[in-house]
Amino acid sequence: MSANTPVALITGSAHRLGARTAQLLHERGWNLVIHYRSREEQAQSLAMAMNQKRENSAIVLQADLTALANTQRLGHEAAAHWGRLDALVNNASVFYPTPTPDATEDDWATIMNTNLKAPFFLLQACLPALRKSAGSVVNLIDIYSEKPLPEHPLYCASKAGLAALTRSWAKDLAPEVRVNGVSPGAILWPEGDANVDSDYQNRILAKTPLNRTGTPDDIARTIVFLLTDAPFITGQILSVDGGRSLNM
Repeated sequence: MSANTPVALITGSAHRLGARTAQLLHERGWNLVIHYRSREEQAQSLAMAMNQKRENSAIVLQADLTALANTQRLGHEAAAHWGRLDALVNNASVFYPTPTPDATEDDWATIMNTNLKAPFFLLQACLPALRKSAGSVVNLIDIYSEKPLPEHPLYCASKAGLAALTRSWAKDLAPEVRVNGVSPGAILWPEGDANVDSDYQNRILAKTPLNRTGTPDDIARTIVFLLTDAPFITGQILSVDGGRSLNM
């Protein structure tokens, strides 16, 4: 491996949007640190496919991001493996309803620790390496961070907080590190959410000017653009939602 090969850490990259982003970066010549919490088989399969195409180009690291020590370990190990880190993509998150009368302290801890606390302390752990490489960060936000989804106050608050961190970091970490965000619209329906039935999906699409869902590639290509082709963009949160944020 060339010492000049850039390295990216993508949280929650064993499947869905994170995996597709990892694949596109790998195709662009990057080395990947594939993080997972519980999907070891998928993470290992993804890394194996990458290493078959280019030897020693992907590793797998496990961490439960609800625990601070695990988050810090992930950042340090990711930066140490190849001796550099050029990009951090905070993709991992949890999403489920938490109606205010029913939400518990455990719900608060699970959602806030994963969606907000982990990105903060992971970036903190990665920051020396990112500064050294003049690297870049992309945070996965959500259009619901601005226009909340009913019965999901904790999720919406966590993503609104991540949006605020994105803009704060863009100011505080410049000029060495660029920080941006991507807010997906209807791309992949949440897994295991009984509320996402066909009527719900149709209501969402009716508010989307392009009248269709997006694809994982729509998000992955935007993330890759911000990491690799946007050297004068920082502090921005791009909505990739088919225009839905116009009609929330």
